[in-house]
Amino acid sequence: WSDAWTMVSRNAEGQVVGGVVGSAVMGAIAASMVGSIFSSDAWNNVTFIAGEVKNPKRNIGLALFLGTLIVTLIYVSANLMYVSVLPMSEIASAPQDRVAVSASNVIFGEVGKYVIAVMIMISTFGCNNGLILSGARVYYTMAKDGLFFKKTGTLNKNNVPEFALWIQCAVASLLCLSGKYGDLLDMISFVVVLFYALTILGIFILRKNRPDAERPYKAFGYPILPAIYILMAITFCVLLIWYKPTYAGWGLGIVLAGIPIYYIALANKKST
Repeated sequence: WSDAWTMVSRNAEGQVVGGVVGSAVMGAIAASMVGSIFSSDAWNNVTFIAGEVKNPKRNIGLALFLGTLIVTLIYVSANLMYVSVLPMSEIASAPQDRVAVSASNVIFGEVGKYVIAVMIMISTFGCNNGLILSGARVYYTMAKDGLFFKKTGTLNKNNVPEFALWIQCAVASLLCLSGKYGDLLDMISFVVVLFYALTILGIFILRKNRPDAERPYKAFGYPILPAIYILMAITFCVLLIWYKPTYAGWGLGIVLAGIPIYYIALANKKST
């Protein structure tokens, strides 16, 4: 902790090889934020099934708040544990970037890697369960709005959007084959944060275009906090494109490709 806030560059062995100054500091911060953004990204997935939630005016906001609070506490606690049991040099040079395994080995000894493996499996299976089942509801709703394949808007005998799940499976499988895990994080984090910024921008647009609309949810700190969020999100996206252009660029390309597809779908909807 004595030198925790000094920005330095380290080699694979954790040795300091130089300082990090100027714009490189911002790039380093953006790159380091990718993992933390992904780790808490599913905080908003409850909104995907909003149409099936009882008393959504109360329960969706409560679920978002409590879910985010609990995950934040767990995440911060875990990181405090890491820096408490490992020196910064070992965190920077953890084998295969598995800081949790290194910390667990210090605490539990050789059995530590198995403890972490079990915890990761439980977390992963639980996360996948929520992501897979809720994610398909997005395509289902899009189809209901006439903006996606019509068949994805159908349910099977168990009231599950089966076709949407198969499409999601195919896309996820292709992404798994497209590159390394870290590269996919760069692409996904860029896209996710970009759409978060657009969503928050929607608050300003709706306040102007629909001032009398019912608003069961309050935008805390409006307009200052939403504006700060948009600024930080855009800064993150720009830095990620600048310093990690390969996969972040692919993410941007996919988003831009969706614009003409959206208008084509919209035109087809109007024609029918």
